[in-house]
Amino acid sequence: MRFFLLLLAAASLAGCGMRGPAAYNAAGTIDPEQFMVRSSGPEATGYRIGPADKLRVTVLQVEDLSFPEIVVDASGKLQLPLLGSVQAAGLTPAELSADLQTRLGERYLRNPQVSVSVSEAASQKVIVDGAVTKPGVYVMRGRTTLLQAVAMAEGGTQIADLKKVAVFRTVEGRRMIAVFDLAAIRRGQATDPEILGDDIVVVDTSRLNARYRDILAVLPALAYFTYL
Repeated sequence: MRFFLLLLAAASLAGCGMRGPAAYNAAGTIDPEQFMVRSSGPEATGYRIGPADKLRVTVLQVEDLSFPEIVVDASGKLQLPLLGSVQAAGLTPAELSADLQTRLGERYLRNPQVSVSVSEAASQKVIVDGAVTKPGVYVMRGRTTLLQAVAMAEGGTQIADLKKVAVFRTVEGRRMIAVFDLAAIRRGQATDPEILGDDIVVVDTSRLNARYRDILAVLPALAYFTYL
């Protein structure tokens, strides 16, 4: 249900030019739990392929069945030689690899070795909130870094503390947080971390509610993820 609500919010924001307001509680601070995707089980263990994603499919020693780039169509399927229409959306790359191996092994090849990877993930989204010009839900196309994610929201406001940017992430159903110095990243003095699908970026941790500010106050170090 939370995932459905997140997608609904994304669609609503997209319809108004991504100008949706930041999600603040009554005290004027951000509560990331309003955005969290509470997932468990298989859907939380890896990226799920979606429509318009670009995949790399390799069948070992069979060039005619290998594709450096193939696009998942709007219905979530791949059109492949021999196999025809194959469902891809909703599967992880590993699950799709296993499915293709089974299909090819049943009728065409002996012990096929299939590898599937995502070269461009058009269906991933990131929430950028806090002291940014245009908070909202943004689609990531390909590899996206923290600096690029904040740029999608047209950067921090004049009062933003860019030295304290929080990234919330859900891994196998568990929430994690890391804090980065965006000002140092811009100066080339720190590594620009990669942002993953469904991450929540909050510019200026002073905008977080008291619970999360207390957690950040006792973290032993910054710039790496810690379980909440």
